[in-house]
Amino acid sequence: MDAFTIFGLQTTATIVTYALAAKWYVWPRLAAMPRASALTPLLLIHTLRIHTLRTLGLTVIVPAVTDPKLPQSFSVPLAYGDLFATALAFLALAAVRLRWPFALALVWLFSVEGSLDLVKAVVQGIAIRATDYQLGAAWFIPTYAVPLLWVSQAMIFLLLLRREPVAVAASAPRAAA
Repeated sequence: MDAFTIFGLQTTATIVTYALAAKWYVWPRLAAMPRASALTPLLLIHTLRIHTLRTLGLTVIVPAVTDPKLPQSFSVPLAYGDLFATALAFLALAAVRLRWPFALALVWLFSVEGSLDLVKAVVQGIAIRATDYQLGAAWFIPTYAVPLLWVSQAMIFLLLLRREPVAVAASAPRAAA
């Protein structure tokens, strides 16, 4: 079996596993929460893009980690795209937690940019046949970390598209008789 096939199998199995865990265990709890509360843990996952999940992406520009022949036209935009997505995730998280009036707009901005960044990395990775290079430990970024980003990003979009339940006052004032 060639590296590209192994890569595809690992990535697919990981995304299916994360999706099932999200559907069975995470989504039922998040769906019952107010949107801002539900967005918080999902945005936290994306803040990890810089130092664990997504900033593992920065490792592709460290010569000792990956093949020095890996094209910089792929690795540099990938690394800095992850850095930018992480910054937007932190900003959106702060906006949600601090209840800024434009918080949802920032979450939308992060979600669209972050998703486009992920799509771009996949397309470019396929175009340069990234699996033909020695990726070292960076192999685990797209096969195990990125699927978590895809699944959590999908849940963020579901929350953004969901109509926020109208709060019913527990003790509404009664009209005078």
